[in-house]
Amino acid sequence: IRSPLIGFFFFQAEDGIRDFCLSRGLGDVYKRQVHGAYTNHTVLPEALEKWGVDLIGALLPRHLEIIYEINHFWLQKIEQKFPGDVSKLGPMSLIEEEHGKRVRIANLCVVGTFAVNGVAALHTELLKTTIFKDFHQLFPKKIQNKTNGVTPRRWILCCNPGLAELYTRVLGGVGWVNELDLIRQIEKKADNAEFQRVWAEIKLQNKRRLVKWVKSHCGITIDENSLFDIMVKRMHEYKRQLMNALYAIYRYFQIKNATPEERLNFVPRTIFIGGKAAPGYTTAKRVIKLINAIGEVVNNDKEVNQYLKVVFLPNYNVSNAEVIIPAAELSQHISTAGMEASGTSNMKFAMNGCLIIGTMDGANVEIAEEAGKENLFIFGALVDEVNGLRQKMTQKDPVEYAGPILNQIFRSIEDNVFGARQELVALIDTIRNRNDYYLVCHDFVDYLRAQEEVDRCYANPSEWNRRSILTAVRMAKFSSDRTIQEYAYDIWNIAACPTPQPALKKEDVFKE
Repeated sequence: IRSPLIGFFFFQAEDGIRDFCLSRGLGDVYKRQVHGAYTNHTVLPEALEKWGVDLIGALLPRHLEIIYEINHFWLQKIEQKFPGDVSKLGPMSLIEEEHGKRVRIANLCVVGTFAVNGVAALHTELLKTTIFKDFHQLFPKKIQNKTNGVTPRRWILCCNPGLAELYTRVLGGVGWVNELDLIRQIEKKADNAEFQRVWAEIKLQNKRRLVKWVKSHCGITIDENSLFDIMVKRMHEYKRQLMNALYAIYRYFQIKNATPEERLNFVPRTIFIGGKAAPGYTTAKRVIKLINAIGEVVNNDKEVNQYLKVVFLPNYNVSNAEVIIPAAELSQHISTAGMEASGTSNMKFAMNGCLIIGTMDGANVEIAEEAGKENLFIFGALVDEVNGLRQKMTQKDPVEYAGPILNQIFRSIEDNVFGARQELVALIDTIRNRNDYYLVCHDFVDYLRAQEEVDRCYANPSEWNRRSILTAVRMAKFSSDRTIQEYAYDIWNIAACPTPQPALKKEDVFKE
């Protein structure tokens, strides 16, 4: 079950719940749904659905009766397991009593399924130690990990034919498409100058394709030789597109304030940001406004625009991603540690030889383990530091907390350098008034350090290409083939079966 909404149809087959179902006329439900499992995709409180009792009662009265009966049985079980510990009853109940009665769908999923899994190793540990801590204490074997994956058929073979052809030629066949582990053999070529040249040429062809797409869709001319720095994902404060936008302002002023001779030392860069905001998510929409406002200033500044351009990529979707991702050289996955369940775009970018600048969050942790942490540009607070840093942030002077660099950037927004002053000041007010919940200001200085490391590495094409090759050929773990196989063996309890061969004769098509 990916959606918690479906969870309350599933009942666990152990510890007497079978008898409970049968004794209350739910035997048919039990027999049909006993093998339900729940995949959790987030630790964000707002995404763990809670449905009002009045709403469910009006629309699904019988379901609500069943939920109440399950909860009664469940609370009795908790009392038996933790005698005298009434503190467990409230958090583990299926019904939230505060602020009106609501059904906690995630709790119902945990109670009503035989297996629960997270989608990255770090995420799964957070499930065990935070939102489902009490449940894990009661069912220590129920929560397991299944790290996400993406299909190499779409994200290499289909969208990056140049890279696919190279793999096929070097490996002597297309077996790698279904056995991605095979590409690890190419690792020994990472330092080969000729192989690096071919690798770089494939990337350049993909960049040229994106240059044409941007010209067609955005009307902006891009330097194909600039560093393509891309961040495309759903707009959310925890993903910290705002941090990227503030860095674009910082880089703009660094170039603007340099002499013509000093500007020659800057690595030309094009910053692409794309993503959609939920209709009512005002802060996310203001981030989009800021990105476009920065682009309007930077791209029309003749002193700067040969060294920096900023592009907001419209209507981000899978079809556009197939053009964008193969062209990327640097990709930003910079969420606050502990907030991203996994992420899958980080896997797609890495499979295409894109280097990652990011935090130790979600699947970035496992990508760093596979690719080698030295091949990523890692920065920022770690997950076990976050709560303490938030507490310190609320007690520190806001000006001192932000630091001189960010305060200068904030002043430029207040001085209307990028227009839309009222909206954009309201945006930066979300992080500079002892309310920087996602630690944008705290991580910003270390983010600048990582960005400087990016520039130094990109100025050395051989080193950049070596890291790119190693990253791409070490991504086999993140094939969805591995993920699905783990689900099949560990949760679904199904075995592989041979794929039927296509019929050779028309009359055989419908043969039983």
